[in-house]
Amino acid sequence: MNPLNHRLAEGIRRVGFRKWYERELLSSHAHLLLTLLATIGLMAAMEAFHGAGPDGKLLDVVLFIVCAGIGLWALKRYLVLLSGAEAVANQANCPACGTYARFELIAEDRRTGEAHVRCRKCQADWTIYP
Repeated sequence: MNPLNHRLAEGIRRVGFRKWYERELLSSHAHLLLTLLATIGLMAAMEAFHGAGPDGKLLDVVLFIVCAGIGLWALKRYLVLLSGAEAVANQANCPACGTYARFELIAEDRRTGEAHVRCRKCQADWTIYP
């Protein structure tokens, strides 16, 4: 099961959809900030490489590889969190009355990650797919 699926149902149950969505966006943007910091680390390692001795060059290469790995992981995590949250947010409109994000979780399918929700305004039911 995708971790986003469980976090969606659990988040809606615990804090509501709007807060869950806000937290997902904050988490994704924190990963974007980490990507930016890793990029700065990459540039610093390249700059330090030119003026370093043989031992320093090895350390700079290791630092470069570590920063590149962290940056790629953080960028991937940013994209996964952001696209997942946006995909769910696009389904948060009630199909009957059009109200956005005013629903309660009535059931969840842990196998597929689907969240069955009910509109608080008109009581219409629909399913949010991860």
